[in-house]
Amino acid sequence: MADSTPSPWQPHLGLTLFGRKPALEALADSTLPIHCVHLAKSNRAGGIIAEIARLAEQRGITIRYHDKQALSRISKNGRQDQGVALDVVCPQFRRAEDVASDNSTSAMLLALDGVTNPQNVGMILRSAVAAGIDGVLYPKRGVAALGPLVIKASAGTVFRAPILHCNSLTEGLAVLASAGYQILTLDAAAPLSLYDFTPAPRTVFVLGGESEGISHAVQTIANESVSIPMFNGVESLNVAITAALVAFHLTAVTGPTRSVFTRR
Repeated sequence: MADSTPSPWQPHLGLTLFGRKPALEALADSTLPIHCVHLAKSNRAGGIIAEIARLAEQRGITIRYHDKQALSRISKNGRQDQGVALDVVCPQFRRAEDVASDNSTSAMLLALDGVTNPQNVGMILRSAVAAGIDGVLYPKRGVAALGPLVIKASAGTVFRAPILHCNSLTEGLAVLASAGYQILTLDAAAPLSLYDFTPAPRTVFVLGGESEGISHAVQTIANESVSIPMFNGVESLNVAITAALVAFHLTAVTGPTRSVFTRR
């Protein structure tokens, strides 16, 4: 099918992959719902391009053709898109305000504050999915983009990760705080240990970046800080390791995933 996309793509509902091999792998995975395939008109017919088109046709997925500039705007990476992009629908992706407006349930959330290393972000998302965390607050700015490196580091769990989009972290946290969420941070000097801490029914745990840690703006929003006990002179842990500890502690204390937020 060509140039017959049934509805406009809404970026907060999923992510746009680029590159020939990632596109082919996504199309070959029948569990991934794909909204549309985008191809450059200048692509040579045959080879992997023909296979991409064949799989898309086989699955009944719309194919749209663009000039190179238009495709670059879609992929947001004209130098590496290889004339191919596709929009993957991720059922667990939402906006922070949609979750904040759901007053019917408790929830354990993580938030990313300046985590810029794609490998760390991917591993955090993998831990969040494995632990049953209800959502990961993911700002548009200040964190690694949801691209191939994050997807690879997550071992593909990005597509089913409960990501909550927001324009900026402070904006997203403010929305959640106004809905009654407790905002929590880590501080090595905090007297309360993570393992002695019982989270409120609606809690957001903020993970600080690799170099700066928790930003001052987030510290002013946070309600409380906890520490992870360290021994033998170790001062800190990698943020992805910290995320795994926090995620599994939160869900161990409160039980398995309590809620499945419904998309409005």
